[in-house]
Amino acid sequence: MIKYDYIMVRFGELSTKGKNKKDFISALYLNIKHSLKEFTSLQIETRYDHIYVKLNDEDVNKVVERLKDVSGIQALSLVYKVPNDIEEIKKGALEFIKQVEGKTFKVKVKRGNKRFYMNSEEITRVVAPVILKNTNLKVDVHNPDILLNIEVRDEGTYIFDETIKGAGGYPLGVGGKAMHMLSGGIDSPVAAYLLMKRGITIECIHFASPPYTQEAVIYKLEDLLRKLNRYQPKIRLNIVPFTKIQEAIYDNVPESYCITLMRRMMYRLADKLAKRRNCPVISNGESVGQVASQTLQSIATINEVTNTPIIRPCATLDKLDIIDIAKKIDTYEISIRPYEDCCTIFTPKAPKTSPKLKDVKEFEAKFEWESLINEALNNIDSKFIE
Repeated sequence: MIKYDYIMVRFGELSTKGKNKKDFISALYLNIKHSLKEFTSLQIETRYDHIYVKLNDEDVNKVVERLKDVSGIQALSLVYKVPNDIEEIKKGALEFIKQVEGKTFKVKVKRGNKRFYMNSEEITRVVAPVILKNTNLKVDVHNPDILLNIEVRDEGTYIFDETIKGAGGYPLGVGGKAMHMLSGGIDSPVAAYLLMKRGITIECIHFASPPYTQEAVIYKLEDLLRKLNRYQPKIRLNIVPFTKIQEAIYDNVPESYCITLMRRMMYRLADKLAKRRNCPVISNGESVGQVASQTLQSIATINEVTNTPIIRPCATLDKLDIIDIAKKIDTYEISIRPYEDCCTIFTPKAPKTSPKLKDVKEFEAKFEWESLINEALNNIDSKFIE
């Protein structure tokens, strides 16, 4: 029986990155190495156009499942390696295909090693007859049951048939860092995951309002981040005390405008912390039109407090699409735990959906919010979740 020697890792979008490709591959290598750290016998080999994971008797299915979560990987293939000798290639191809189910086949050869003494067409013409003679398979060049791939490279020839889809995107870290507003609901963990897929690491900020919000909300956040540790191994969580700011808003502002002012204060806090932590962008789980504070007019009015770019990965996603992703990354059941954050607890009966900036500034002038912002920043509770 054929024993798989390697997993071939394909880069996907990295192939378009020109001069940066070497740096991207290095980042992907480190991410793969961290993801597979529990498999102590593995060896990881980097090539210009692929990364190979040498299995060394590790559980291939467990390794594949772990690799499928690593951003920057377009696809994976379990491969059988033979020496660069045509007799070995014929023998290996026949042994391999005998263990694959199907009635028809096609041989596809890629000769990356241009010094090999036969070209792709010549290899195909030699290998296909051996399979026809020694099996009951028939050739189908248009829609074969088995696509037998043979790739001749400098270090050997790789034989495989199946291609397993990876996470895609870019390696974690190559896209910089975002200050991510984590609420504990369904949307913000999904947004975090989508950022990670684009190579962006996150640091999280959460606004807590004890005694109105429960301590269980913090445990909920930690559990969410432990799920996201699958994609980013170490995530900093910053808990900002928001009670005094929230009480000042409700003491001085008409109820319909309270959410607008709360969000403006949150953005001010996120902006200041982002600058402290060298995060060039702020991110969150906002989806256009989903709630009163996420209409276009509300977003424009709230966003006015900062010039820092805001990334909203879920902006145009349907709620059901967001839920599907949450279930895929295993955060959904945690997100729906019945522990509310400060926004949901203080939601007004009739929030303003088209708040006017002039009115908002008049309301903000009624109380001393800057000192409250500074006090909150000086009392942040930070911890790493890993």
